[in-house]
Amino acid sequence: MTTWALVVETTLGAGERKHMEAHVVAHVSGTRAEALAELERRARSHSPEHPRTPRRRRLLRDGDGFLVVVDGAWQSFATRFTVAELLEDSDAPTAPEPVEAPTDPIASPDEAVERVEAVEQAEQVERYADGVPVKPAWLGRDDLP
Repeated sequence: MTTWALVVETTLGAGERKHMEAHVVAHVSGTRAEALAELERRARSHSPEHPRTPRRRRLLRDGDGFLVVVDGAWQSFATRFTVAELLEDSDAPTAPEPVEAPTDPIASPDEAVERVEAVEQAEQVERYADGVPVKPAWLGRDDLP
């Protein structure tokens, strides 16, 4: 499946210090059309920092993306939204290892309750008067994020 990067290039600063900066704001796995739909949603809801008092806002569609032009009292500011195919990422997260299906699947909710009760009886879980365990079952597990 293709991974698409959503890139936003925006005008920062004002006057002589006005410049453009680009940021990859998200990745979309799927078709180009799905990535463009997400990009359009972001472009329509985008509220740029400059100008402080916008007079006119225009959303334009361009080939692989969108352009938002906002006219202020003295200057115009632009934000370009582009979708691009991700070919390489030097800091990409490692792919998770495949998880095998349990060899002993639980057939019904009643069976799941019975298994939990059996484990609790085997461990003799300390409980408060209302039946809530004193120590949560997840506390101390090293297999959780």
